[in-house]
Amino acid sequence: MDFLESGYGKIEWAERHMKVMEKIREIFSKEKPLEGYKIGMALHVEAKTAVLVKTLVAGGAEVAITGCNPLSSQDDVSAALRDMGIECYAKRGMSDEEYYSALNKVLDSKPDVIIDDGADLIFLLHGERYDLAERVLGASEETTTGVIRIRAMEREGILSFPVIDVNDALTKYLFDNRYGTGQSTWDGVLRATNMLIAGKKVVVAGYGWCGRGIAMRAKGLGAKVIITEVDEIRALEAVMDGFEVMKMEDAAKVGDIFITATGNRDVIVEDHFKLMKDGAILANSGHFNVEINIPSLERLSKSKREVRNWVTEYDLGDKRLYLLAEGRLVNLVSGDGHPIEVMDMSFSDQALAVRYIVENHEKLENKVYRLPEELDRMVARLKLKSMGVDIDELSESQKKYLSDWRQGT
Repeated sequence: MDFLESGYGKIEWAERHMKVMEKIREIFSKEKPLEGYKIGMALHVEAKTAVLVKTLVAGGAEVAITGCNPLSSQDDVSAALRDMGIECYAKRGMSDEEYYSALNKVLDSKPDVIIDDGADLIFLLHGERYDLAERVLGASEETTTGVIRIRAMEREGILSFPVIDVNDALTKYLFDNRYGTGQSTWDGVLRATNMLIAGKKVVVAGYGWCGRGIAMRAKGLGAKVIITEVDEIRALEAVMDGFEVMKMEDAAKVGDIFITATGNRDVIVEDHFKLMKDGAILANSGHFNVEINIPSLERLSKSKREVRNWVTEYDLGDKRLYLLAEGRLVNLVSGDGHPIEVMDMSFSDQALAVRYIVENHEKLENKVYRLPEELDRMVARLKLKSMGVDIDELSESQKKYLSDWRQGT
């Protein structure tokens, strides 16, 4: 199979398993809600993303796209998109200079709507490319890290257009963040290491929805799971879910595998490296490569070398530590990202968010909005239908009972 054929094959396989997106594409093809609009995208460019691109194009849009992480794009998929006539600037293994050059090329297309993952495109628009911000009708953001950044911009009063927070749609975070990250993180770890997880002590930093998924799958693989947290409620949840909870300085002494999923920086730092045992494995599932403090690991090490694809050995003299995927998103660097059926919902949310922005931008303020509930529930209904699942409906008497405060037991 040649390079281009490989890309097309991956996209076709994804399309076959994205039934909600298929239905939305049918609607978009008929109604053409995006006719005449240009969409600029910064996402992980792989097969599921290509299906979203094709759906937007079916709706009449022109699309320019690049990656949102230097190591997460798949070159064969990028080649297939370019072969379809899409402006695609994504390449695996970009330098920082190449990465920001590609983001700027997307903005050179003068997009009307932005789809972002991590908010680098939105951030660039509010900085060096502010001249283009006033023409943008709105944007949608895919992930927790990006939403945190954009909400900070809103608080400071500098957000120049409305943003739909797709990450917090129920059909996104309850499934993508939990089941998607949970499965894909371990797919990436296992592909990189080929190690047995059963019996090992796995330390998961962060018990948000991503951390929950990673911990749940680790437990299913037979690991002894330890959670570290800074939030009292989440820590209590982890305890009640049956996990051990402790500070990172204590977990560092006993863990075999460490996975960060907090969206924050310096979760594992120099003091923790010094406490770890020989052979400990470090991986990150947060959007940016700042959760594991790699510069301090470099300073502590006498030498480093790549011992397997995406496994770097750091020799600290008295022990060796192993960093996966250069501290970047392990599920996308050494794996294929989230499962297709999960991204079917997340990217359907994105497609509907874009249509919502186009149709409603004049009524929206420069704020962060949740995806409207009716669109969220539409995706859930379509997903259930695609799975052959039927659910009950409330009767009129039940609706009346729930809406009337006079009703007793």
